[in-house]
Amino acid sequence: MMNDIIADALTRIRNAAMRKLEVATLLHSNTVVGVLNVLLQKEYITGFKVIDGQNNKKTIQVELKYDDNEKSVINEIKRVSKPGRRVYKNASEIKSFKNGYGTIIVSTNKGVIANDEAHAANVGGELLCTVW
Repeated sequence: MMNDIIADALTRIRNAAMRKLEVATLLHSNTVVGVLNVLLQKEYITGFKVIDGQNNKKTIQVELKYDDNEKSVINEIKRVSKPGRRVYKNASEIKSFKNGYGTIIVSTNKGVIANDEAHAANVGGELLCTVW
């Protein structure tokens, strides 16, 4: 039984990028889909699709993105809030990350969104992970 499906997804993306794979396969959860939507919107990945597997187990195929030198676009992807230590911030505390080059992915009552959107909508929430 896995406790932290988001950390698992981030690790799978990180490992696939290190091995320069085209596609990473993640376990499905709505929160992971939310995180992937932000990654897609911020152009850290080229796309993803949810696949229905056997026994009603869904997986997600993520297409990783590389630059012209075949280096992964994602320099670092890190879990912030963990099951043992949740990290919540209110809207005024969610500022830019890495001088705007990075993205903080926040789980809010408006769904899983990027830090700039959360700041603009004036909503706080749980800091899921950081990407740059």
